[in-house]
Amino acid sequence: MPLPIVHHPAYCADLPANHRFPMDKFRAVADLIRTEDLLDGGSFYRPRPAPFEWVALAHDPAYVDQVFNGKVPEKVAREIGFPMREDIALRARCATGGTVLTGYLALEHGIACNTAGGSHHARRLHGAGFCVFNDVAVAIRVLQADGAIRKALVIDLDVHQGDGTADIFPGDPDIFTFSMHSQKNYPVRKVPSHLDVGLPDATGDEDYLVALEEVLPGLLAREPWDLVIYNAGVDPYRHDRLGRLKLSREGLERRDRYVIETVRHAGLPLAGVLGGGYSKDMDELADRHLILHRTARKVLAGKSSSGTCPSPEGA
Repeated sequence: MPLPIVHHPAYCADLPANHRFPMDKFRAVADLIRTEDLLDGGSFYRPRPAPFEWVALAHDPAYVDQVFNGKVPEKVAREIGFPMREDIALRARCATGGTVLTGYLALEHGIACNTAGGSHHARRLHGAGFCVFNDVAVAIRVLQADGAIRKALVIDLDVHQGDGTADIFPGDPDIFTFSMHSQKNYPVRKVPSHLDVGLPDATGDEDYLVALEEVLPGLLAREPWDLVIYNAGVDPYRHDRLGRLKLSREGLERRDRYVIETVRHAGLPLAGVLGGGYSKDMDELADRHLILHRTARKVLAGKSSSGTCPSPEGA
């Protein structure tokens, strides 16, 4: 069975030269997926831009209106880190619609992946940290409103804490947010998730994977989850521009394989989103992000190993 992969050309908008956010990675990811034929001769699933009504399920309607109509206050735009033009707003809507579609495809096929998403710093009242809309939160609320799911588990392994997702779901009995991240990294003021695991600087493969193995099985058994959304940020990588952890490439692959296999062995559908990753080398960064899609494809095809993590193979 081919892995359903969601992509939209509008995921890649124009940014000023030397901007810190590597926008071109979304185009590079899609190109590499085609080159490696991870679509198995098929095509990307193309999402619709998220309409106002979807986004307002997770965000303050006043803020949603500002983004849709090009009226974002300069202070908020600075906190987001993007010039809030029409194409940037469209990109946010398409990425959000992409995660919604990824969620539906995961329910149908068992696993599905987006080529964007994981904008976990966007809070209910406004965006922040290169995140305009919180696509994961919107997707959960849309799927709930549609009656497709009731309970969802968010596994956020981006190197930065998922403060925006935590801000949107405080005290919600049907949603559980889990963030494992670099404790001293952005954001300085963290919003408590339902479970946070803050790791010290320079945490490497073994300690990272032990920490993950200590909590993930219990989280999966905690509730009868209808959907797991996995933020597979690759910024815990030792050479990432904005990371403070020390995972190797093999460590990232072991992490993704462990999460995806453990979730699927529990009989739960998994929707994977891209998350963070920062480098000036777009080819290297796209290749790093594709660890998610390659691993998900292997698991879906039944070609991966058991849910245990093998020994590391090097840096």
